[in-house]
Amino acid sequence: MRRVTLAAVMVALMSSPAMSENAPIKNTAPWDQAFLPPVPQWNGASRTLLRPASDPWASGFEQDPELNFSPNYADTRAWFDRLDAASDLIRIESFGTSPEGRDIYAVIASKDGAQFDPAKPTVLIQAGIHPGEIDGKDAGMMLLRDIAFYGKDHLLDGANLILIPILSVDGHERASAYSRPNQRGPRIQGWRNTGTNQNLNRDYLKLDQPEMRAVRGLILKYNPDIYVDVHVTDGMDYQYDVTFGFTGEDETFTRSPAIAEWLNEGFKPSIYKALEDNGHIPGELVFGIDDDDPRAGLNDGGLGERFSNGWGDAAHIPTILIENHSLKPHDQRVLGTYVFIEETLKVMAERVAEVRAAIAADRALRPEVLQANFVQVDQPTEYVPFKGIKYEMVESAASGRKEVRWLGEADPELWSMPWYGSRPTLELKRPKAYWVPAYRTDIIERLAASGIEMTRVDAPTAVDVTMLRVQNPKLTTRANEGHVEVRIDGVTEQATNWTFAPGSVRVSTDQPLGDLVMLALEPQSRESYFAWGMFLEVLSRVEYIEPYAIAPLADKMLAADPALKAAFEAKLAAEPEFAANPHARLAWFYERTPFYDQRYLLYPVAREN
Repeated sequence: MRRVTLAAVMVALMSSPAMSENAPIKNTAPWDQAFLPPVPQWNGASRTLLRPASDPWASGFEQDPELNFSPNYADTRAWFDRLDAASDLIRIESFGTSPEGRDIYAVIASKDGAQFDPAKPTVLIQAGIHPGEIDGKDAGMMLLRDIAFYGKDHLLDGANLILIPILSVDGHERASAYSRPNQRGPRIQGWRNTGTNQNLNRDYLKLDQPEMRAVRGLILKYNPDIYVDVHVTDGMDYQYDVTFGFTGEDETFTRSPAIAEWLNEGFKPSIYKALEDNGHIPGELVFGIDDDDPRAGLNDGGLGERFSNGWGDAAHIPTILIENHSLKPHDQRVLGTYVFIEETLKVMAERVAEVRAAIAADRALRPEVLQANFVQVDQPTEYVPFKGIKYEMVESAASGRKEVRWLGEADPELWSMPWYGSRPTLELKRPKAYWVPAYRTDIIERLAASGIEMTRVDAPTAVDVTMLRVQNPKLTTRANEGHVEVRIDGVTEQATNWTFAPGSVRVSTDQPLGDLVMLALEPQSRESYFAWGMFLEVLSRVEYIEPYAIAPLADKMLAADPALKAAFEAKLAAEPEFAANPHARLAWFYERTPFYDQRYLLYPVAREN
């Protein structure tokens, strides 16, 4: 009875019958998300970019009378295949296969054929890492069509364009009218996660998934001068329709200061102007800190290298994260994305020397201390102006409290919003290199897939290194992206001479990706392979000792070693729970005997200092 009631409510709210995931859905079916806030009227100049539905090269998006549709995988590929066959400027390149066997491909626009002119910058646009957030695909189809047939081929005089129309191809095909309830269109949307239920936008550093390894290979092949990752946001309502950002924006923390300076001064103003000239309202990335209080403040959304912008900052690739506003109509978001991509091609062509100089400067950096594990600061870093939407608090019978109700009207008063930056909680001193043992072929393979340079030894090799023992490991209580994560309090260091077997690798930090090496291999880093639970074997202790054996041995140790006796008595005085626990007391002595498992909690990746 409850399910029938819910279905009836959905029918009433959306004017569309409830249907199963595999049921056919007409492209022109009515779609009214009446439970979403009202949408402000918009009629920007970028509407002139639309081709009529009767045009033989109208995209699937443009053919929909409501401009609220995005074509499926097969229709998208067929359209691009037709474009490839009709234009010498367009070609399709396959660069991977999804877990469900679908081709992952890029559409490349260039006047140089397969061999790019090295003087021209390469712009890489990625859409559909979250397939419901597919604005970049529809905008890219329109722009590539206009480059091929409608007078915009001049954009390729100074730049090359690579579009990944759908990265998560399996998630794209798990499509329905019920994928993203907080997003206004397209009418049929793909699913956020992949066919193996993984979120690709958490996989930039660990590289678990074939889709992410494939896109990393494409980046290594073409070495783009700018990488744009197109998303649609969730969260609060506001006036901005196209928000975007990058690590280091507005002089915040960055691992690539020269790139961040160029993006702030050479890129961002041009993009803002182009969007504004076309009737859009651009803004910086918006991450509210309290869903229940829109004015509570904003933060930077986190600086982890698992995300595209955090990874790009550490890899020293100019990386832009677009988050179009989910409550704006699909057509408004698509057209804003078109303007963004077109202006990016223009800016990169005009300022390629500047951006390449910035990239070179940052790739030469070798900071002695690397900051990591950022958390939000407790007090506002500053107050920022914000273009808000009017709202009211309305009592909800369902929740039993007052909830935010957005009114769909621009607030004429500019809000002053507290903005909370981030601070590092970990500082890592840069070693010369790390040594990964030969038996961890999986770790070696991940490093290779990342494009990290390594030296493999072909004979047993003795090296003076520092081994790390992790302290107080704790497993997280739930799985995350197919992993059980590990948190530790720190590490203890032990200098030793260690012999590495043939096949082991030395990973130097003196390379452009040296920061990523440290973030991946330091066990204290929240982005490390260890933190993701890839070294759980070190948490297993081997061999034990019975109380009848350790007790007399411990008594002899106390009698023979005054320093040990003093340390034990100090611990008894300082820790009453320890003093009252016979097993813990005996374990303390066992850990100080040669019988104890010396590799328990010993991390097998070594530092070379």
